[in-house]
Amino acid sequence: MNNAAASISGKPRYNCFAADTIIKLDTLKDRKVLRKPPLTADQVRKVGNNDTTNRGGLKSIVKSSADDSKYTDRVHKISYLYGNAKVSYEDFELNADYIRVDENRHLIFASGRIDPKTHRYVGRPISKQGTQKPAISDSIYFDYNTKRAKAYNTSTEQGGNFITGGQAKVLNDKEVAYRNIIFSTCNLPYPETHFGIVITRGIGEKKRIISGPAYLEIEGIPLPLAIPFGFFPKPDQQTSGVLLPTFGEDARLGFFLRNIGYYLTFGDHLDLTSYATIYSRGAYELSTTARYLQRYQYQGSVALSFGSHNYGLTGDPARKDFNIQWSHSQDANAHPGTTFSASVNAGTSGFFQRNPAITNYNPQQLTQSSFRSSIAYGRVWEGTPFSLQVALSHTQNVAARQVSLELPSLNFNMTTISPFDSKNRVGDQKWYQRITVGYSLQGTNRLNSIPEGELFDLDKVTKKLQSGILHTIPLSFNQTVAKYFQFNTSATYIDHWNFQTINRRFARGSSVGPDSLITDTVVGFRRGGEYNLSAGISTKVYGQINFKKGNLKAIRIVSTPSISFNYRPDFSTLDYGYYKTIVSQATIPYPYTSRTYSIFESSAVGGPAGGRSAGIGFNLDNTIEAKVKAKSTDTSGADRKIPILQGFTISTFYNFAADSFKLSPIQLNAHTAIFNQKLGINAIGTLNPYTINRRDSISNGQVQRYATIVDEYSFLRGRFPTLTNLSLSMDVSLNSTSLHRRTNLPPAGNTVSNMTQNQAERLALINSDPTAFVDFNIPWNIVLNYNFTYANTGALETVASTLTASGDFNLTPKWKIQYTTGYDLRASKASLTTFSIYRDLHCWDLSFRWVPFGIYKSFSVDLKVKASILQDLKLSKRKDYYNNQ
Repeated sequence: MNNAAASISGKPRYNCFAADTIIKLDTLKDRKVLRKPPLTADQVRKVGNNDTTNRGGLKSIVKSSADDSKYTDRVHKISYLYGNAKVSYEDFELNADYIRVDENRHLIFASGRIDPKTHRYVGRPISKQGTQKPAISDSIYFDYNTKRAKAYNTSTEQGGNFITGGQAKVLNDKEVAYRNIIFSTCNLPYPETHFGIVITRGIGEKKRIISGPAYLEIEGIPLPLAIPFGFFPKPDQQTSGVLLPTFGEDARLGFFLRNIGYYLTFGDHLDLTSYATIYSRGAYELSTTARYLQRYQYQGSVALSFGSHNYGLTGDPARKDFNIQWSHSQDANAHPGTTFSASVNAGTSGFFQRNPAITNYNPQQLTQSSFRSSIAYGRVWEGTPFSLQVALSHTQNVAARQVSLELPSLNFNMTTISPFDSKNRVGDQKWYQRITVGYSLQGTNRLNSIPEGELFDLDKVTKKLQSGILHTIPLSFNQTVAKYFQFNTSATYIDHWNFQTINRRFARGSSVGPDSLITDTVVGFRRGGEYNLSAGISTKVYGQINFKKGNLKAIRIVSTPSISFNYRPDFSTLDYGYYKTIVSQATIPYPYTSRTYSIFESSAVGGPAGGRSAGIGFNLDNTIEAKVKAKSTDTSGADRKIPILQGFTISTFYNFAADSFKLSPIQLNAHTAIFNQKLGINAIGTLNPYTINRRDSISNGQVQRYATIVDEYSFLRGRFPTLTNLSLSMDVSLNSTSLHRRTNLPPAGNTVSNMTQNQAERLALINSDPTAFVDFNIPWNIVLNYNFTYANTGALETVASTLTASGDFNLTPKWKIQYTTGYDLRASKASLTTFSIYRDLHCWDLSFRWVPFGIYKSFSVDLKVKASILQDLKLSKRKDYYNNQ
């Protein structure tokens, strides 16, 4: 409703009804389909003088108000209200620019007016009775004694269906008589892509419209598709029903009847959608999806899919695949202190490759290399430092067909506390009050990289199951020394509890063959404890370079050097019993072999580390930022701080207790963001400080290159430390909203818990196929990523360089193009590339998807209705390397 033009006195006007349920008519754009012109002022007076209504007593008081003016004819008992007029009687409410209340006839008349500036009909009546949704019309009569009404060019919505135009007459609480109305799924009465059914005469009930003669009309043009009578659904809630299939032919599976199904609803909290696809050569696919919602509590969905296909020769056994998907989220305010979430995607590795139709031929799902699942429960005890997290997790390698499971993992934590400090302390802390202690318990019960075929073999799973508990107790103390230095010291105790260990031995070999190494798993509880000590000191050094000319005022450098001392005993000595040494049984003249191993090797939570460590760690972190004069348009006049280098860290460790290679590799880490934080840059590298000798040998006529590291610093030979690996990544994300500050922010409070039923249905459709929905509100969007990796083993150097790009842009407000592509600069090959074109046809969607090259080369064209109630009404055309529709 045009509030700006609906007040005679120029005062602001506000609509008391929800804006998303009101359909707006425009007399200029929609004049071709206004089946009854709005009444003029003279016509209003004429109709008012001819009103005839039976008189009777009132059951309640008629309340009225107006922003502009109000006049009452006490002789004839008629009140006239002008400018944002409002009238209410019992459960009936009415808003309009003009309202006339006739107390003698118990008749209320409302209409809009012609705006003298725009010459458009504005201030239309908006009526609402009881729990019914608001309806807008050109004019309306309402008898508040009999509660009958008659409206012209009415517009209302129910259950995704829209009734517009013509005349509507309320007969009683349950029935409405219609004449020349349009029944459509468009959320505007007369869109440019108008599509609807004209019902010449009909009776509307609560859940249906009983129609007389009706015909199809597109863009105001009647089509020769008519019925003498019919029933049209007007549901106020979800209903069960059959889902219509599609027909076609697959090049390898034959003719098919795809996605014949049934939708079953169990009220507002649960529904079930089941599909089946049958192929003429014996293949079939089954799927069922359940969605559940408890408002302000939780929501989620469960999908089960099964497929049987034979892509080989006739008579070969069929390949059977299944997939399970479950997503669950809990409202944050439902159970304070408790969380529960689930994200499950598990099944056979070849499911998406052999069942592409279930995923709507989505390239991202067809090419995914792994499945991941997680079910987590969390609890935080308010007022205490304790928290609990229990999770079940699953990781599946599609290529290797291996599965790893956590059944389950448990984390119980106590945040660090100060046991010697007091809540009622007055003044600064004593030195002993700065001592803090914490505790964490991590338990696991896991299976690592087992083949899919052994997943349901209980005997093998039991033997490979690994269980353990890890206890960690950190103790720390920190203190400021000499005003500028921060001193800290800590001690950490770790206790490993494992329920499986290993025992190794050499089996006697032959005179020509070596002894073989045999590893046995020993079931039983074994524990191993370890501890480490550390102390360190750090400070900050500030440097600044000032400039007297130009916009650049200064460059500031902040360096944070730190030195730490770390000590850990050697737990690999035989005194602890955590390590064992085995010797082969070979006799002279054959050499013997010895090996030291940890009994906790490959166990659930590992064991104490071997090797004594006592050394000094060095770490230097640097940041650089510039101070620039304020822009002339900045009224505050404050200088701008622009980060140049957000972080550059150099770290290493020197172990005095090591017998060789005392200096650890030098680690480099840098990150920053430039161009107003639009371009992010990250780099990670490692420098080897020792000399690397490279040698070549010839084996089987081929040159073999190998490298050995010498315990000698490379700078002694005048060489810079060797760069062993480098990883560089750059990413930039730009769109129209990131360059301009948004002024039309969405209203607060629009969350899952308070969304409408229609919004929940649309969200469920988006979650089921995110690639099928686009946002036309963002004119353009682009994401660029560049990745460079370098690795040097001394004998072999490898380099990889890739560039990926994705985004979309609006050709017009109704046309959008999306793209995803990539290029391997080293191999000179393009990665999976997709293009999509979308056309917003208002109540319809037209989409074209194209994969121009590669193994998934294909295209598809889909034309479908936007309304969730008619999601199965669509026309599709698809062509790819194995499908011929």
